[in-house]
Amino acid sequence: MLVCELMAIGIGNNQGAWRTRSHGWGLKAPMCGIAGIVSMGHPDSGLLRCMCKVLAHRGPDGAGFHDDEHATLGMRRLAIIDVAGGDQPVYNEDRTVVAVFNGEIYNYAALRRELRHRGHRFVTDGDTECLVHLYEEFGDDLVHRLRGMFAFAIWDRTGRRLLLARDRVGKKPLFWRSDGATLWFGSELKALMQDVAARPEVDLVALHHYLTYQYVPAPWSILRGIHKLPPGHLLSWQDGVAVTSRYWRLDCTPREITSEEQAAEQLRDHLLEATRVRMVSERPLGAFLSGGLDSSAVVAAMARQSGERIKTFSVGFDEDEFDERRYARMLARRYATDHHEMVVTPSALDVLPTLSWHYDEPFADSSAIPTFYVARMSSEQVTVILNGDGGDELFGGYLRYLLMSHAGRIPALPFLRGRLDRVGSSLSARCAPRSALRRAGRAVELLGHPTPRRYARLMSYFTPEQKTALYSDALRTRLAEVDSYDLFDEAFAASRAASDVCRVMDVDVNTYLPGDLLVKVDIATMANSLEARSPFLDHHLMEWAAGLPARLKVRSGTTKYLLKKAVADWLPPALVTRPKMGFGVPLARWLRTDLSELSWDVLTDGTARSRGLFRPEAVREMLARHENGQDHANRIWALIQFELWCRAFLDPPGTSNPAPGSGP
Repeated sequence: MLVCELMAIGIGNNQGAWRTRSHGWGLKAPMCGIAGIVSMGHPDSGLLRCMCKVLAHRGPDGAGFHDDEHATLGMRRLAIIDVAGGDQPVYNEDRTVVAVFNGEIYNYAALRRELRHRGHRFVTDGDTECLVHLYEEFGDDLVHRLRGMFAFAIWDRTGRRLLLARDRVGKKPLFWRSDGATLWFGSELKALMQDVAARPEVDLVALHHYLTYQYVPAPWSILRGIHKLPPGHLLSWQDGVAVTSRYWRLDCTPREITSEEQAAEQLRDHLLEATRVRMVSERPLGAFLSGGLDSSAVVAAMARQSGERIKTFSVGFDEDEFDERRYARMLARRYATDHHEMVVTPSALDVLPTLSWHYDEPFADSSAIPTFYVARMSSEQVTVILNGDGGDELFGGYLRYLLMSHAGRIPALPFLRGRLDRVGSSLSARCAPRSALRRAGRAVELLGHPTPRRYARLMSYFTPEQKTALYSDALRTRLAEVDSYDLFDEAFAASRAASDVCRVMDVDVNTYLPGDLLVKVDIATMANSLEARSPFLDHHLMEWAAGLPARLKVRSGTTKYLLKKAVADWLPPALVTRPKMGFGVPLARWLRTDLSELSWDVLTDGTARSRGLFRPEAVREMLARHENGQDHANRIWALIQFELWCRAFLDPPGTSNPAPGSGP
């Protein structure tokens, strides 16, 4: 089923009302989108236009296409820089090199000067045209000259060669598939689903990983035969052969510093400069302000370099345990920002069908909901938004880093593994989500395992034992030899960091950050006409921070030691000394109250049971135990998101029950 047809008919039997409700803002045009087909034969230019049509929500400001004997490329554009003249595709002087591009190159002005000095001519004033000339000068090594966020395609007509690239950290998405003779690519999975010959089928290994990590990790996609290009990777295609290669990895080799004061000064300088280059825009600009240290530091860096009043945007909850708005207000008052906020309630879950359509894959991070709403609120006033993403992974902000630091002092106890797993899991399930006993239960559960497995279990939604209990006999047999924790084993083995804590942060940079956080923000902003920019994820700042010794990140029970020291004079003291809260939602309570009916209806009806993937009695037991006080909220939410995704993208129209919250 074509996704463009899905938009017309809705999800299930009663989706006309959902489409009417969400069309006003849920499908508003956001970031640029690219798509293309290259072939040893003749590519289908009509299919390419359908692929771009389904990406129209990513770019309202124009569309452009290139067609030749072996390639057809297209794009949808949201203009940020060179609003009047930055159309795509772009070409070199003799039109033998063609490019389409999604993202921003922050050093494009310097690159244009260099390329002009080398004799190249430009016909636009934007950043995209740099790509074709850089390719002429440096070939695939052009990516090393780029500072920014990007996913792009370059078609070399003379060599009949395609080059795809994704930025170092993975801020911009890119999907692809190949049958040997032809390769298709696009910014979103739904673009590749426009080919009716490619019938969608769930990749069961990807599902297995999703249930572990709450997202589908690259290079998998949820659909069999379609892949994500991982962050920091290139893909070249020529004569029917596709080859991927990694061009960048964060180097965490430790280096010594002269003094803490000098390191703090260097951090401030890096952050100010990374923020300054991201404030270049021909469209209105603002910032997400959660009330946490990272977003507060970014807003402070903006205010210290701007002659205009900064617009800031926050969301909160009625539950004090999850509400950070009072801290956001402190920072807003400090810098006299034009501050806006809203409260997210369970009724906000009406947006779930819209999110299922935008995310393309099941995605179980429940903070996607407030992120979507703060993006929608921001889009009413600005087009570019800065955020604090990356600060935790670079400077040691998560409380789990403290836990891993302490756990790392205790050797693995494999002879007690089974008993420790059971005791820790039971204690965790019976305690409140943010309680000390809950954290103690997780710590006990880790002690029977080596460091990579400890962290994998800490990050799991479903442990291997819980998946075994959930799966149907057929699915359990199919996945018996697949271990999702191998991904963490590989990430730990590849890290050059010297300490367990720094290795854990490096693993997050390569897994959780691109797989969860950056997807969440890209989709939420994309769905609301926003371009999100992340100063902490400037690769110069990242490379500087990666080599800092562990004692400047996690120290004596304190997280973000150096970052707090560096920005202490910029922020109200309460923002520096407060404990980390995290951008969570009161999901456990919601699933026992307002969303209880939704969870039972979606997960136990005939449509869900007919898939044959999960044991119905295991699902019902999980729901019942959660209602009786145990905490299974994250696991239930992961199953709900998978089922809603199936109904949006796999089920023929009229065969699924309507998604709760989708009616009038």
